[in-house]
Amino acid sequence: MSDQPNDLWCADCKGEFMLADRRYCYPLTITDFASRYLIACEALQTTKEAYAFTVFENAFKEFGLPSAIRTDNGVPFASPNALFNLSRLSVWWLRLGITIERIKPGHPQQNGRHERMHLTLKLETTKPAARNFLQQQARFDDFIDCYNNERPHQALNMQYPAQRYRPSPRPYRGLPDLDYPFHDKAVTVTTCGRICFNRQKINLSQVFAGQTVGVKQTEDRIWLVSFMDYDLGYFDDETCRLEPLANPFGPKVLPMSSV
Repeated sequence: MSDQPNDLWCADCKGEFMLADRRYCYPLTITDFASRYLIACEALQTTKEAYAFTVFENAFKEFGLPSAIRTDNGVPFASPNALFNLSRLSVWWLRLGITIERIKPGHPQQNGRHERMHLTLKLETTKPAARNFLQQQARFDDFIDCYNNERPHQALNMQYPAQRYRPSPRPYRGLPDLDYPFHDKAVTVTTCGRICFNRQKINLSQVFAGQTVGVKQTEDRIWLVSFMDYDLGYFDDETCRLEPLANPFGPKVLPMSSV
C-alpha cells in the first residue's frame, strides 16, 4: 500500500447524472490515496479526453506529479480498441513519468477509497442535482473544501485530509524530450498512428500520434519498436505488421483498497 502523499493518485469518471436543465454531467474526480485528499472534482459535459487533459494538467500544475495513477479501464483512461488499451491521456501520463495502475474489470473494490468518496460526493451534491453546470460546480467546490478541511477520517486518526497531504516534490514542467541512443532510429508516429520506416508503413496506434518511438533491428529483417522504456512489439520487412508483446499496462491483481 502507498502510505506517502503522491505515491498514488486515484481517478474516476463515472456515474453521469442529469442537471435540472436536462443536460448530463460527468464528474471527473481525483484523490490522493494515502491522505484521502480530494484533489479535483470537475463537472464535465463529456468523458472525452480533451476535457480530462485540462483537469489533470491543472492538478499537476497546482499539486505536482504523482508517482502513479490508479483508474478503471474505461474512457478517458483507456481505449478498448487501441494498442494495450492505452489512451492519449494515459500515454501522456507515461511521458510525464507516471506509472499506470489499472484495476481488474468488475472489481471497483480495488479502488475502494475513491469509490467511497464518490458515493458521499453524490449523496451530498447531486440529490437533487443543481440547475446548471455553474451551480453544480459550485456545489462540488464547496464539497472539496469541506471534505479536505472540515471532515475528520477515522483512518487518519480523526485528522482532516488537508492535515496529511503535501504537494508533490515533482513539479510539472511539461514533457521531457525522448531519446533512443540504443536504437537504430527514432521515428515520429503520424497522426493516423503509423510508423514510416524505410519507405514502409507500419500501423501502431493513433494514441501514439506525435510521439517519438525507437526502432531497433534484432534479427535479419526483424525490428523492435519501443516507446520510452517499454518494448511494444516486433515487425518484419515483409508483412510490416506489428506483433505486440505482452501488455505491460494490463490490469493487475491489486490489493483491496480499505475505506
